[in-house]
Amino acid sequence: MRILKAFNEYLKEGIAKKVTADYERAKNLQAESGRKNKSLKERIEKIGVKNENANDYVECCYDIIMYLLRAKMYIDGYTTGGKGAHEAEVAYMRMLGFDEKDVRLMDELRYFRNGIMYYGSAMDKEYAEKVIAFTKRLVPKLDRILK
Repeated sequence: MRILKAFNEYLKEGIAKKVTADYERAKNLQAESGRKNKSLKERIEKIGVKNENANDYVECCYDIIMYLLRAKMYIDGYTTGGKGAHEAEVAYMRMLGFDEKDVRLMDELRYFRNGIMYYGSAMDKEYAEKVIAFTKRLVPKLDRILK
């Protein structure tokens, strides 16, 4: 896992760009994050967390958080694209005042989710529970930032 650069570095490299604020897109991402979060809670209540569904929960938690981060970026007039885009979005958490521990954990989540998506990595129940707890803690903070 590479060291996460400062958001300004991603701007300089052209991975992140300053654009016109897009409030409608931000609103849609917030709504989708909320929908996914509700669905996640229902699945956890009905079937619980197991090694067999750990990857699904990790991916869902990643999406829930990233949609909110992207929503804030669109409100602030930023977008990302290309190689390193997800890293830039995680680095934006620093601009929002998140502590380094949360930024590092989100970067770890980004890294492992990438492993699931592209390399067939398997997460376990313990890691999924850690990510679910992180998501439950982070979402209210992001919601407050977005209001």
